[in-house]
Amino acid sequence: MRYVKVMDNIAKRITRDGEAELGEGYQKTDDISQADAILVRASDIHGIDFGPSVRCVARSGAGVNNIPLEECAKRGIVVFNSPGGNSNAVKELVVGMILVNSRGTAGGIDWVRSNAGDPDIVRASERSKKAFVGHEAIGRKAGVVGLGAVGSKVANALINLGLDVYGYDPYLSVEHAWQLSREVKRVDSLEELCQGADYVTLHVPSKEDTVHMLGEEQVSLMADGAMLLNYARADIVDEDGVARSLESGKLGCFVCDFATPKTTRMPRTLITPHMGACTDEAEENCARMAVGEMKAYLEDGTIRNSVNYPDCDMGPCQGQGRFAALHANVPNMIGQLTAALAGTGTNIQRMSNASQGAHAYTLVDTDSPLDRQTYDRLRAIPGVYRIRVIRPAQA
Repeated sequence: MRYVKVMDNIAKRITRDGEAELGEGYQKTDDISQADAILVRASDIHGIDFGPSVRCVARSGAGVNNIPLEECAKRGIVVFNSPGGNSNAVKELVVGMILVNSRGTAGGIDWVRSNAGDPDIVRASERSKKAFVGHEAIGRKAGVVGLGAVGSKVANALINLGLDVYGYDPYLSVEHAWQLSREVKRVDSLEELCQGADYVTLHVPSKEDTVHMLGEEQVSLMADGAMLLNYARADIVDEDGVARSLESGKLGCFVCDFATPKTTRMPRTLITPHMGACTDEAEENCARMAVGEMKAYLEDGTIRNSVNYPDCDMGPCQGQGRFAALHANVPNMIGQLTAALAGTGTNIQRMSNASQGAHAYTLVDTDSPLDRQTYDRLRAIPGVYRIRVIRPAQA
């Protein structure tokens, strides 16, 4: 039996009590010291005492700033997220914002609310509607920054609506390149994408090279009165630069999902309360993905969509034994691991090794189960964080 600590009600529609179904061989526990895995959505688990038994943390959603990634990596705890599970939800909201707010719809709705008590509101509406004249989106230039799970869907949807779509993503994966419409024009720089754009929408993670990637300089290249949308991460934009662009009138509207102290004071903003992924379907997709990643790792040592370790998939164990080594990415580690096995007469049948930054993962199938002596020799190697013994597949 494997035990799972569920930190949040990670999906309302999976079970009536909002918790994910874990399946046979798994049981929820409130005792984190007993848990083999942690499922989390919104809870901040920085500072938590994981205990020696926790092997992985699975996040229902894409963002992982509520999880201590480096601490987990050095303790041999693999952290998963669920990218793409909420991509359709974000796509629909972004495309809707572009279409609705190009027409001045939000201002018109506010006018009706504020004049609801006017007995002559019908005629007043006719007189006032000219204040909310907008423009149609079809045929206008839209720039999509980041063509991953969300950005590729946004770009394709805008193409289907008849916009002239440009995309910028220097790290575009083969998978998402295949999913992208051939009508999306790829450019080699953010500046080229922004040049004359009526809409620019951001869909990149927060990393060292993306923080404040779009500010006043990039907005200055866009069409006068353009719309900027940020449904990625708050720090992707330089808020001070965007504020100046709004105040000068160069930027017509800033639409974002992040109600920060600065954005809420900016003129001509439309801010949603971090609700881009808030649909029943997205929550269910992310929860199921997180549970699947957790189970694949606990049962076979398979890593998919980890944010602190590399992907690794050798399928079910075909030998008599399988173990995983979670270790520092340092020279001669493989040599030390194989030497430790050779010293106890253990033969390697299959092995996979990969690294991600400072950390690495080695999965090994052997012709005999790992005994205590071999385990101790492996664990004693400097730089090894954890040795996980994974039972062979059952016949």
